[in-house]
Amino acid sequence: MMKKLATGLAAVAATSALALALPAAANASTTDDYSESWGPVYSQHYLAKASGWIGVEWDDDEESNTVTVKGKLWDLDNRSYDEGGKCAYVKFQASDFDENWSTVYSKKYCGYPAFKRFSFDTDDASSIRVKVCQIGLHSSSPRNCGSWEYLYTNESE
Repeated sequence: MMKKLATGLAAVAATSALALALPAAANASTTDDYSESWGPVYSQHYLAKASGWIGVEWDDDEESNTVTVKGKLWDLDNRSYDEGGKCAYVKFQASDFDENWSTVYSKKYCGYPAFKRFSFDTDDASSIRVKVCQIGLHSSSPRNCGSWEYLYTNESE
């Protein structure tokens, strides 16, 4: 009998604690902030890849935001440069609120089979997309690019 009474009191206490916590959670400010892991995203032929995390923080008026992107870029091409081996390359573009796209970050990494970490911030972006390519050791023209992958759009919130 004592065991049943103790179990019943514990259940009432837990239910009361939950009931008291719910109004506080309901009154907590709701934000349109966004956070998500992304990737992996590959180049053509899977010889370079990138993956990471994206976070979007809006101001109090929800008129401006700051986007933070963090990730790793892998060089997966084990060929020597004499054999045609290339480095990994990642490119990010952001769209402003008028739907104008511009490059906000790019990174090149040569170092099979390892990776290089990267991080950047950009402001007032309605969308962010990424493309992974390969690029020659001394080249400025990416090749063997995969398709654009969308990491964030206003509609994804």
